[in-house]
Amino acid sequence: MLTSLDHHQLLVFWVQLLALFTAARLLGALAKRLGLPSVVGELSAGIFLGPSIFAKVWPAGFDWFLPGGSYAAEQSAMLQAVAWFGAGFLLVVAGFETDLDLIRKLGRAAVLVTLGSLVVPFVGGIAAGLSMPETFYGDIDGVSPSKTVFALFIALSVAVSALAVVAKILGDLGLMRRDVGQITIAVGMANDVIGWIILGVIAGLATSGKLSPVDAGLTVAGLGAFLLLAMTLGQRIVDGSLRAVRRDGSNLQGALTVTVATMLAFGVITQALGVEAVLGTFVAGVILARSRYQQIEAEHIIEELTTVLFAPLFFATAGLRLDLGLLRGNALYWAVVLLAVALGLKFGGSFVGAKLAGLTAREGMVLGAGLNARGALEIIIATVGLSLGVFNQTSFTIIVMIPIITSLFASVGLRVFGRNLEGSVAERERLNREEALSKNLLVRNSRILLPSDSERNSIVAAQVVHFAWPEDLAATVMSVETKGTGPDIEIFENVLFGRQLEVAQVKGEDAAQIADEIVAQSRLGYGVIAVGVVDQPSGGSLLSPVVDEVLLRSDLPVVVVRKATNHPGRLPGAFAQAVVPVVATTSSRAAQELAANMSARLGTRLMLTHVIYNTDSEGAGSSLVGRFTSGALHTDTDVADRILAQAHAHAAEVRGDADTEIRFASSPAEEIVRHAAELEADLIVLGAQLRRLPDGHASLGPNAEHVLRHAPQTVVAVVMPDERPE
Repeated sequence: MLTSLDHHQLLVFWVQLLALFTAARLLGALAKRLGLPSVVGELSAGIFLGPSIFAKVWPAGFDWFLPGGSYAAEQSAMLQAVAWFGAGFLLVVAGFETDLDLIRKLGRAAVLVTLGSLVVPFVGGIAAGLSMPETFYGDIDGVSPSKTVFALFIALSVAVSALAVVAKILGDLGLMRRDVGQITIAVGMANDVIGWIILGVIAGLATSGKLSPVDAGLTVAGLGAFLLLAMTLGQRIVDGSLRAVRRDGSNLQGALTVTVATMLAFGVITQALGVEAVLGTFVAGVILARSRYQQIEAEHIIEELTTVLFAPLFFATAGLRLDLGLLRGNALYWAVVLLAVALGLKFGGSFVGAKLAGLTAREGMVLGAGLNARGALEIIIATVGLSLGVFNQTSFTIIVMIPIITSLFASVGLRVFGRNLEGSVAERERLNREEALSKNLLVRNSRILLPSDSERNSIVAAQVVHFAWPEDLAATVMSVETKGTGPDIEIFENVLFGRQLEVAQVKGEDAAQIADEIVAQSRLGYGVIAVGVVDQPSGGSLLSPVVDEVLLRSDLPVVVVRKATNHPGRLPGAFAQAVVPVVATTSSRAAQELAANMSARLGTRLMLTHVIYNTDSEGAGSSLVGRFTSGALHTDTDVADRILAQAHAHAAEVRGDADTEIRFASSPAEEIVRHAAELEADLIVLGAQLRRLPDGHASLGPNAEHVLRHAPQTVVAVVMPDERPE
């Protein structure tokens, strides 16, 4: 039965929240200004408001703020409930940042450094824990925990790293995307995953009060079954739920509802298994981040809310339990011993693992320093140990002090060892490609949708986006059945070789229904639609009845391919020479991105061409520049030179092979077709801005439409969406 709290208890509770939140945010910001992890300041907030300082400075005020006597249990329970709720959100965010694929990709180096960074300090922690006197043991239902369980908690506390703190420091220093930074993140992820699994096991052991092989086996089996079901059935349920809430487009409230419900459900399951609920929330974060239907905005909101509110309250509450006055005599001695084990063996184990993996000594020191960053996981281990009765207040204080000091060491060490760190030629090239990708309008880290009926143009559309987009992005072939048959998926598997490929079905009786299904699918987290269109559209359509409807209804860029001249056989061949019209518009920039990335992968030679409208040229017509910018723009060669220089620089950033040329014509569209013929080009890549005509039809502008209709080469048009009316 629920019991009511009196007015005074509620007043104290709200004052506690206000004081802890305000102090944590202020001291966290101060720590960041000093170049330290914010967790250091947030923990310090609890120390200032706890028995270490506040109780000494103003005993009466402290007794009101943290009352004893009859109020103690209720006030403590309310505050701890908020702290555990915050821990749940903190671990969901940690799960968001855990990339299991990255851990696998980094292979040997990640495995060896993970083993060295975990096993060496874990063994040292067990030795130290077994040597510590029972005065540091807690109380489990009137019985001291077994020496083995206590030692395991100590070992885990000094062995693991804090992924969030490591990532923050690396990001601040610009080392996140360096090879050694990626290995550090991968090892930090592995530390988190392994740490949570071990915590689940030893927490289960602690509840029995002794080390029982049967209990240990049941705990491990239950945890293993949970992880297996979470990664399989749980992933499908989460995917289905996230997909359902965005079937009508972006649905931020729906995504947040699924995210929080998943966190709570997984927490309930692990708590029911006798393992801490926070392990379940961590797994929930991993599952949610792996879902292809998750809305990244929902993750950002959870992350921001956690950073601003839940994490500061959790860390400040943990710091509130610290009593630095306990660190004297024997306690101070063992604090120094455990700190030496945590710092020295973590650094040494990481360094040895790095050397065995073939990394340089400098990289080994970066890893040793970075992986010494500790934070949420260690504090939660200490909190779990205290709540279970494995630790008493003194041992809890020792364990929570360790991440504060080791995170300081990690921050300073990474600055020293990571300064002017040189990378390999391959690493520098990768970083340049990633920097260029981050600036792109079109070719970004987003999934690809390929509606197809297996016509040649659809297959070449798959080839174009495959060589323009990063290889690690998934593609979905949307099977459009015509005459009772769908596309030959084997062809797409060959064209998109090495890329994760999914298949979705679409069935419709007319163009509008098929377009509706394509657009509905595109709302499920895709960044681009790529489609092949017939060479000669029928029925008065611009490209085809279906594609015209997709253009009018979709908010995504659409890559259109017509006239697959490079596809005489079963599989398309590489393009040798491409003409890319260049003007100062976003659609032209998007086309340049696609062409440059294709060139880098296929070796296609690009001719970046700017046509200046010239009425004295032969023939008459509208300026390509004018049509693409919806204005009669007359430019001179200086402006043209700058436009082409920017286009050439972008191609060079991604290692595309490009030349530039300025041409003069009264009909730029005809000039592009003529120029492609002169060069014997087999490809034209151009940008087009979608326009809605008053009659409701789609238009790409006369110049783009002229090239699409009259160029004998393969034409790739990057169609950027227009602004939708409210």
